[in-house]
Amino acid sequence: MADLLCRAYWKTYGLPVVVTRCSNNYGPYQFPEKLIPLMILNALAGKPLPVYGEGANVRDWLHVEDHCRALDLVVRHGRPGRTYNIGGRNERTNLEVVHALCDILDELRPGSGSRRDLIEFVTDRPGHDLRYAIDADRVSSELGWRPAYDFREGLRATVEWYLDNQEWCEEVMRDRYDGSRLGLKT
Repeated sequence: MADLLCRAYWKTYGLPVVVTRCSNNYGPYQFPEKLIPLMILNALAGKPLPVYGEGANVRDWLHVEDHCRALDLVVRHGRPGRTYNIGGRNERTNLEVVHALCDILDELRPGSGSRRDLIEFVTDRPGHDLRYAIDADRVSSELGWRPAYDFREGLRATVEWYLDNQEWCEEVMRDRYDGSRLGLKT
């Protein structure tokens, strides 16, 4: 809705606006209720890894630093009135992401078995989209932007960040989030 309001001001008053839309971000400092940090923190604690449905939901993953670089480029060089979609070109199912996280954690912090054994399939949220997709061709063709992070490398760097910043995670969990599932009807 906000993007429509911005475009209306562009059309009506000539206010030089650009609109961006992005795919799922991941990286440092992401709130622990999101898929990647939740899986990392639960796996480290030996807790179940709740995966919605059969884990077939597909998302395109964009490293937060790539997103920031794209935003900077759009603000400086984007054409007023344009909308730029920013995507990582890293479509994966949730189950593929969780498997990759488990494998990285098993390598970096070996335990008594595979963390894949912690995966627990749970009822999907009502109305949850099976796939999010984004066409990032305009930001690439007009502005020359490309993501710098390969998904595997970015995911590994993200896991390493969470391993190195346990105090931050504990503080966020203690003050703002109890680890419970969000998005359910009460």
